[in-house]
Amino acid sequence: MSTCDTGNDYDGRIGVRVSAIFVILFGSLVGSWFPVYAARHKGIGMPEWAFFIAKYFGSGVIIATAFIHLLAPACDALTDPCLTGPITEYDWAEGICLMSVFLLFFLELLTMRFANLGEVPKGQANEESAISELANPPQSGIQSAPYRDTDTVPMKGIAMEPRGRTGSHIPGEDHLGHAREHSDPDELSGDWEKADHLPESYAAQMTAIFILEFGVIFHSIFIGLTLAVAGTEFNTLYVVLIFHQTFEGLGLGTRLAGAPWPKSKRWTPYILGIGYAFSTPIAIAIGLGVRQTYPPNSQTTLIVNGCFDAVSAGILIYTGLVELMAHEFMFSPSMMRGPVKKLFGAFGLMCLGAGLMALLGKWA
Repeated sequence: MSTCDTGNDYDGRIGVRVSAIFVILFGSLVGSWFPVYAARHKGIGMPEWAFFIAKYFGSGVIIATAFIHLLAPACDALTDPCLTGPITEYDWAEGICLMSVFLLFFLELLTMRFANLGEVPKGQANEESAISELANPPQSGIQSAPYRDTDTVPMKGIAMEPRGRTGSHIPGEDHLGHAREHSDPDELSGDWEKADHLPESYAAQMTAIFILEFGVIFHSIFIGLTLAVAGTEFNTLYVVLIFHQTFEGLGLGTRLAGAPWPKSKRWTPYILGIGYAFSTPIAIAIGLGVRQTYPPNSQTTLIVNGCFDAVSAGILIYTGLVELMAHEFMFSPSMMRGPVKKLFGAFGLMCLGAGLMALLGKWA
């Protein structure tokens, strides 16, 4: 059994390390802010296809980050030969990641179930009586009309097709035979909050965004500390992290830009972008402040880093697979009914983002 290294590889070059604070801050801000700004200011001339590329390329970046830049390092840290005790008796990285996924699912489940508890949307006042009439039709001797899917009364949380848009419902036509129409935030007017129109699953979208923010910030803190005390590999790590943080910021920024923020919270996406952008530079500054004493390979650091990486991996895996893949592709009317080239283009861009981010994992 080897012993954990209680030192670090810091080798000077303080000026270059300080410059990393500002360069990475700039890249992170551009990545996280520009999609939000461009989506709100159409006059700057950013074409729709550019935002389309950024959105799905960023989705691939986030998914690859979860597996390559978080789960794999967590496994390495928590299985380091120098560790002893209960931490070595189980595959804790995968276990913590698994628990995170289930915890996030439970959290989002509760959010979707209880977020609007007690609120009665407009037009729902007579819903129960209408349902009752369908379940118990008047016994007047008049033969009821045959069942048609377009004649049913829309239930809360289920978007129905307008009459005459499609034919009869075919079981299995949608995911698991359930109608799952998701409101497109881009189709909503900016006054939806004043008009008392709550976009479908708004609370769930906000929950997913804040969870994503939480995951990327934790990850960014630890890579900042690592960069601050890196040795001979500093130059390579520096360049890779510039792209890493910019691409990751792009993924976060497109999510922030696509959310239906009410006017009362129009500055929130910029604030969240600032939180992400400053996480790594602040961590670099802290790392430089403790550069003589910070031990990146000590038992405590390995365990803490491994546990937080595993938690962040679970967060991004859940967000990536559920929010960025399932919701954006299988549950999106624009993808399911739009041109096939749009579907394949989005999938190809997501693969490109994931591939490039996975490639960066060779060095960072």
